[in-house]
Amino acid sequence: MADSFLKSERKDIRNVLSRFKKRNFTGDTGQAIKNSSYQVAQNILMKIGSLIFTIIVARILLPNLFGLYSLALSTIVLFSSFSDVGVGAAMMTFIPKMLARKNPGKAKGYLKKLAKWKVFLIVLCSFVLLALSYFIAKDYYEKPIFYALLTGAAYIPLVGLEGFFENLFKLNNDFRTPTKKELIFQIARLILVPIAALLVVSIGTTPDQSTGIVIFSLNLSYLVGVSYMAIVSRKKVAFLNVKSKNLNVKETEGLKRFLAPLVTMSLSGVFFGYIDTIMLGHYVSSEYISYYSAAFNLIGSAAAVIGFAATALFPIFSRANGKRLEKIFKKSLSFTFLISLVTGLIAYAFATEIVDLSYGSEYLTAVPILQWFSILIIILPLLGFYSTYLISRKRTGIIAWLLIGTTILNIILNFFFITYGLRFSQLDAVLGACFATIISRFIYFGGLAVARRKYIKSKKEKL
Repeated sequence: MADSFLKSERKDIRNVLSRFKKRNFTGDTGQAIKNSSYQVAQNILMKIGSLIFTIIVARILLPNLFGLYSLALSTIVLFSSFSDVGVGAAMMTFIPKMLARKNPGKAKGYLKKLAKWKVFLIVLCSFVLLALSYFIAKDYYEKPIFYALLTGAAYIPLVGLEGFFENLFKLNNDFRTPTKKELIFQIARLILVPIAALLVVSIGTTPDQSTGIVIFSLNLSYLVGVSYMAIVSRKKVAFLNVKSKNLNVKETEGLKRFLAPLVTMSLSGVFFGYIDTIMLGHYVSSEYISYYSAAFNLIGSAAAVIGFAATALFPIFSRANGKRLEKIFKKSLSFTFLISLVTGLIAYAFATEIVDLSYGSEYLTAVPILQWFSILIIILPLLGFYSTYLISRKRTGIIAWLLIGTTILNIILNFFFITYGLRFSQLDAVLGACFATIISRFIYFGGLAVARRKYIKSKKEKL
C-alpha cells in the first residue's frame, strides 16, 4: 500500500514538472499549479523575508526590547484582525462565482458592498485601539509599549487595505501581482525597520519611544506595498472597469447570512491565535516574551511555506465539486503531510543549532520552546486545508462553533498552565502556554476532520 502511494506521488510530481516544462497551465489542474507556484513564491518571500527581518531586529534590539516589540505588535495585530471578520473569505467565495458566470457587473457589486463594510471595520478597530492603548500598556501589561500601540492605529488601515487588494487580485486568478508586492514590501521592511532599530539603540531612547519608532517604520513599509497594489489594480483587475450592478435584497441578505458565522469565527480565531502572547504579556517579563516569539516565528514561517497550497487552491475548491474536489483535496493534503512531518522532526532534533544560528546565544533559552512547537509544523499546514475546504463549501457555521469551543478551551488551558508554571519559573510559564496552544490546535484539527467527514457523508446520502 505504501509502495502504491509513493508511486502515485512520483507520478503526480512528474506531471507537475512536465506542465512547467511545456508551460501548460490549462484546466483546473493547470490553474491550480500556476496559482500554487506564485503562492509558494509569495509565501517563501513572506516567510523567509519575515524570518530574516525578525532575526535582524531581534539581534539588534536584544531580548528585552525585542520582547516589548513582539508584545506590542501582537496586540496591534489582534486589533487589526477584527477589521476583516470574514470580508476576505466572502470576497473569495462570492466574486469568483460571479466571474465564472460571466457576470463582472455583479462581481463588482459584491466588491463595493464588501469594501464599504471593510472601511467601517478598519476605522472602528483603529479608534478602539487608540482609546484602549493607555489601559493596555500601563494597567494590563504594565510594560512601556504605549507609544507603539498609538502608532499601531495607523498599522490597522494599512494592513487592512493590503489584504483587501491582495484578495482582489487572487479572486481574479492573478497571483503574480501579490507576489511582486510581497517582494517590494520585504525589501522596504528590511531597509527601513533595521535602520530604525539601530537608531533607537544608538541614541539611547526610552523603551516606550524605541518600540514606537520601530512600529512607525514598519507602517512605512506597508505603505509602500499598499501604494504599489493600488496603482496597478485598475489595469490588472478587469472587472473594476465595468459598470457595477447593485445587489438586490435577497443577495444582500445571503451575503449577511454567509458573514454572520464568519464574524463569530473571526473573533474566536483572533483570540485563538493571539491569546497565548496576550496572556503571557501580563504574567512574564519581556525577555521571556521574546523567547516565545522567537521560537514561534521559526515554526510559523516553516508551517506557512509548507501550507501554501491551501490558500492557492481556495478558488479551485469554490468551483469544484464531487470526485474532482475530493481528488484535489486528498492529493494536496497527503503531499503536504509528508513534507511537514520531515520538517517537524528536523526542527526538534536540531533546535539548539537552529536557535543559536538564527538569533544568537542570547536566545538559547528558546530551545525547549522550539522543540515543543515543532509539533505544530505538522498540524498547522493541515489545518489550513481543512478550514479552506469547509469554507469553500460554505460550512462556516461549523468552523465558527469549533473555534468558539477551542478558543474558550485555549483561554482556560493558558490560564491554568501559565499560572501553574509560574510556581516554578517564568520559563515553565512560557512552556505552559506552549502546551495550551498545542492541545487546543489538536482538538480543533480533530473537529475539522470530523466536520468534513460528516459533510461528505451527508452529500452521499442525498445522492
